[in-house]
Amino acid sequence: MSAAHVAAHSSRTVTSSPSPSPSPSASPSPSPAGAEPTVTDPALVRRAVKAAALGNAMEWFDFGVYSYIAVTLGKVFFPSGNPTAQLLSTFGAFAAAFLVRPLGGLVFGPLGDRVGRQKVLALTMIMMAAGTFAIGLIPSYATIGVWAPVLLLVARLVQGFSTGGEYAGASTFIAEYAPDKRRGFLGSWLEFGTLAGYIGGAGLVTLMTALLSDSDLTSWGWRIPFLIAGPMGIVGLYLRMRLEETPAFAAEMAKAETNRPKVPLREMVTGQWRALLLCVGLVLVFNVTDYMLLSYMPSYLTSELEYDETHGLLVVLAVMALMMVVQPFAGALTDRVGRRPVIAAGCAGFLLLSVPALLLIRDGSLVAVGLGMAALGLLLVCFTASMPAALPALFPTRVRYGSLSIGFNVSVSLFGGTTPLVVTALIGATGDMMMPAYYMMAAAVVGGVAVWFMTESAGRPLPGSAPAADSR
Repeated sequence: MSAAHVAAHSSRTVTSSPSPSPSPSASPSPSPAGAEPTVTDPALVRRAVKAAALGNAMEWFDFGVYSYIAVTLGKVFFPSGNPTAQLLSTFGAFAAAFLVRPLGGLVFGPLGDRVGRQKVLALTMIMMAAGTFAIGLIPSYATIGVWAPVLLLVARLVQGFSTGGEYAGASTFIAEYAPDKRRGFLGSWLEFGTLAGYIGGAGLVTLMTALLSDSDLTSWGWRIPFLIAGPMGIVGLYLRMRLEETPAFAAEMAKAETNRPKVPLREMVTGQWRALLLCVGLVLVFNVTDYMLLSYMPSYLTSELEYDETHGLLVVLAVMALMMVVQPFAGALTDRVGRRPVIAAGCAGFLLLSVPALLLIRDGSLVAVGLGMAALGLLLVCFTASMPAALPALFPTRVRYGSLSIGFNVSVSLFGGTTPLVVTALIGATGDMMMPAYYMMAAAVVGGVAVWFMTESAGRPLPGSAPAADSR
């Protein structure tokens, strides 16, 4: 049965569950009056969730591998003889991917609103896998000279460009397939994939570092994690190609006799300016705290607090494993009490507990560091469990993929990806080791303002879409 058929098939009446009162703000575009409710097959929904989450897992697998093997990559691609210069060059190539993410969002987002979510997600999967796999094939600097770092940069740009269309597309895909009353739970598996991918990548590098000698790791071992992306990409592409288009997009296509006309970029931006501002604010608090915990904290423990590097990395992996366990339950909670209360709790938690948590981390003992990191990780779950369902609900179906891609990637590039650099600079300028806590508190204030003005979406149809329920 096609997605369009599914969208028009049901005669059941879907009633949205009660949800908290909306904030003092205008609601997004309402669902079409008298629209036939959509009944989705649970098996199709599970396949959609798996296919979307795998792409996110692959993105963060690469992130974990690249972060944990950065020192070795510096020796392979930037043999300047200066370890600091090597590391900075390696992370410079890593940061370049963030510069092209908004460009990828500008291309893939509108394309997803024109030709379909499934086609674009298949394309981003191919590009991500190809970019990561290519890194594992690049000859070393000793073999081809300056072309080695040039090719590394090109591969990173391909990865960053494709990532620009990945998260917005994956969250949109799950949100448009999910029944209204289970959108939070199903969406939470997208970030479950993020955590699983990062743990897989970082854990593999940690294992290889323990098993291989430095010479073996530098000569050939570093390639293995990147080459794994090839089979992962083939599996992910297979899963995504087997999916049908989302019922919401199929219904949009059914309104026109031919392909839908191109939606002007101006409509995606100026026509959605208020929702875009909310999106940027929500993504800001989500990604600042995310990159602070998962990317910056390992470096903070080793470089600023002189903590044992291996123990620091293991603590971060343990916290991520804890987050994975809690993630689906927190997603289900957002379906019961609403997205706004859960996101607001996360903002309030970071505002009140960032300083105590960082003081625990600075204590230096394994127990104190573990407790401080666990507290930050559990607060972060408030965002990872809510955002995949909350962000797509900000925009109507007609521009959902494009507007969300623009807002998400602009916010990530300006605020999320720059978090480690900005916090390091602030500590250097002020000498205040509590800057990470203050930075998270500032982000929590911005997120709290966005939560105040957003409309509750739990249990309700997506803007511009018919009510959705599963066939159980």
